[in-house]
Amino acid sequence: MKDQQESNRISSGVIAAVSAVVVAVGGGVAWFTLQSNNTPTPSNPSGRIEQPAQPSTRQPANEQSPNVYWLKPTDKNVALVPQPVRVASIRPNQPLEAAFQSLLAGPTEGTNSTTIPKGTKLLGLKTENDEVHVNLSEDFTSGGGSTSMMGRVGQVVYTATTLNPKAKVYIDVNGKPLDVLGGEGVELQQPLTRESFQKNYPL
Repeated sequence: MKDQQESNRISSGVIAAVSAVVVAVGGGVAWFTLQSNNTPTPSNPSGRIEQPAQPSTRQPANEQSPNVYWLKPTDKNVALVPQPVRVASIRPNQPLEAAFQSLLAGPTEGTNSTTIPKGTKLLGLKTENDEVHVNLSEDFTSGGGSTSMMGRVGQVVYTATTLNPKAKVYIDVNGKPLDVLGGEGVELQQPLTRESFQKNYPL
């Protein structure tokens, strides 16, 4: 009888010990889970902030609408008429470069015309303060009489000053200042402005 009681006590002790272990393990797991949820995210050792990948929604910077100037016949002569060209500028000279590329490509509207010879290329364009330097290929000087020459100069001057109407324009051909244009010897007094063009080279 005594042995049976001892056996019962041992069994009860074993059960109690096992129960304590289970409770302890369960409590430890719960504590660890709680701590894991509350533990702050480790700092990034590299110091860089990682952002989740997102679709690019960047808006074009400084969208501008420079004008290209074409020639349009009037009752007595020809007039310089603007046509806007929309371009999202990233680089400082990009709006003017886009305008000149459109100018040299020729008009798309039937009523407008150009006297700039086909094949003329933009070799360089630079803006400094209130100055615009335009470097064109030698094709610019070929063909046409004095009216044609003055027309193409006007197109270049007005297009170059589309974003700054008071700017001074310097025209180069193959990197050299253009002093005399065409076989009829139209002399250019550089720098050119819209005001000086209207005064000295009326269309």
